[in-house]
Amino acid sequence: MDMERFDDRTGLIWYDGEMIPWQDAKLHVLNHALHYASAVFEGERCYGGEIFKLREHTERLLEGAGTMDFEIAYSADEIDQACRDVISQNNIENGYLRPIAWRGAGMMGVSAQQAGVHMAIAAWEWPAYFSPEARMQGIRMKWAKWRRPDPATIPCKTKAAGLYMICTLSKHDAEAEGYADALMLDYRGYIAEATGANIFMLMPDGKLHTPTPDCFLDGITKRTVMALAGDRGVEIVERHIKPEELGDASEVFLTGTAVEVTPVSQIGDYAFTPGETTRALMEAYDALVMRQYDRTALASTSAA
Repeated sequence: MDMERFDDRTGLIWYDGEMIPWQDAKLHVLNHALHYASAVFEGERCYGGEIFKLREHTERLLEGAGTMDFEIAYSADEIDQACRDVISQNNIENGYLRPIAWRGAGMMGVSAQQAGVHMAIAAWEWPAYFSPEARMQGIRMKWAKWRRPDPATIPCKTKAAGLYMICTLSKHDAEAEGYADALMLDYRGYIAEATGANIFMLMPDGKLHTPTPDCFLDGITKRTVMALAGDRGVEIVERHIKPEELGDASEVFLTGTAVEVTPVSQIGDYAFTPGETTRALMEAYDALVMRQYDRTALASTSAA
């Protein structure tokens, strides 16, 4: 199936404080971020015209830029408003936003103090294509050959562009073999995360276990789902989890801005049956983000 290219669309992109036509958003080939991955970004979702957890994403973007040793010239309030403007001026009801900040072309080399800093925000429609019943079938995953490295070697608490290189490699490898995603271990051999999502496991003690995020991103969606679970009396245990412990899990699901709450039916040789705990949290998350929006109706419209 042909996909619409992201550089050949209509609409407006917020670029360094101005709304410009989509196809006018261009970069020089000697941009520092292109060569050295000196960029931080966020992935955000808009439901019914409202951006979910907008301030949390904006704060993480600003903090990430600081960790990457550059300063974004806009305040959190200004960035939040720019995100809302992008949604409204592109008439997006249900979509995905990508704010990104990066070092420019003022310098080329490892040292880049005078490279300049830029920021842009793009958004596009992203409706819900699957009903809860279809999602409850679960996705199939394989083990990634790449591992999340020691936090002494990377800024693991930032959503920095370079950290996703092994995610792309792992995702491509999984898709080439017919899987939806890959599960990465960390440098010690413990379970870490999927290529763009955190993981939860329902264990025999009736609690949801999830890896301690000490060498990968502690997801905003993950924390949201943890709160929803707590509201329903489900205890969360964050700890280091060995791969073989998946054999004890009865339910497994992923969480993330893009995947929301996604049930998992297989990881390598381990099989799971998405059950009531997964369904309850999936529906609770849907209700939280969609508010009064009818997700099922949207899925039916999209499939027609």
